[in-house]
Amino acid sequence: MLFVSEKAKAKIDEIMAEKHMDGGHFVRVSVQGGGCSGLSYKMDFDNKINPDDQEFEDKGVKLVTDLRSFLYVCNTTLEYTDGLNGKGFHFQNPNATRTCACGESFAV
Repeated sequence: MLFVSEKAKAKIDEIMAEKHMDGGHFVRVSVQGGGCSGLSYKMDFDNKINPDDQEFEDKGVKLVTDLRSFLYVCNTTLEYTDGLNGKGFHFQNPNATRTCACGESFAV
């Protein structure tokens, strides 16, 4: 399962409304090799489901990930921060054994 916080849901809804995305769009979460800890998160809006995709819904937000990425992000929560120390989406991943200082890459 993938989860989304209330703040992340609000920001996703805001972005989708600004970009006039319809109900067919969703948040695609994936993992790529790279970053200072070895793996990096990627997040996009998409409207095409692939055969190996895993689909989840939390708080009315549809989250989709490919099967390979799901092995790394299972039970992860998508968060949004708008504080003084920076704003943007980030992931709280219970599977990560370490993360880099910026929080954009991780290792398992």
